[in-house]
Amino acid sequence: MRTNEELQQDVENAIKWEPLLNAAEIGVTAKDGVITLSGTVDNYLKKQEAENAAKSVAGVKAVAEDITIKFPSDFRKSDTEIAKEVIDALKANWIPDGKVKVFVENGWVKLEGALQWNFQKDAAKNAVKPLMGVIGVSNEIKIQAESHDEIETKEIEEALARNWSVSNQGIEVKVNGSRVTLSGSVHSLYQKDEADRIAWNAPGVCIVDNELYIDYYEN
Repeated sequence: MRTNEELQQDVENAIKWEPLLNAAEIGVTAKDGVITLSGTVDNYLKKQEAENAAKSVAGVKAVAEDITIKFPSDFRKSDTEIAKEVIDALKANWIPDGKVKVFVENGWVKLEGALQWNFQKDAAKNAVKPLMGVIGVSNEIKIQAESHDEIETKEIEEALARNWSVSNQGIEVKVNGSRVTLSGSVHSLYQKDEADRIAWNAPGVCIVDNELYIDYYEN
């Protein structure tokens, strides 16, 4: 197992490796696999990139994010302006028109509505993250899959087996209607997220319960 100091250094190096991030802006502490990020960035996308970089490091079990966003002193943008830019960004990213409602309060964006696929839900949030003036995103879009075919457990298992990062993890898949439950253990947050993404790709899935336990170890 890595020591706290080694894990802290690994996360700091992962952050330095990201082109968007200035390592001097972000502080990292580590304790028993839990990473705490602190500091200041100038947009929401950088905040998310720092979190993703930390989650990708082997040995990280959880990330506590305490990064604040501070815009330039001469920056001014109203919630109405942000809302218009969010709507334009959703259209530019091929989110079906009229399916997502946008609410903005003090720079915090909330997305509601229903889409057919989870990748569309993720794309909606990703479209909002780079916009100046946004300090956070609540993605409350629901998935209402149009497919009425029975979800095949075997197909999800085969998809997991094809993916190099989770193929040897022994993940158990259970299907109940449009709900998929993943259980078992993986060795990183990245693997847990990747298994989640793969399960969501199955046609007809409306809910994924990701109950995977992170059991990190090194030989």
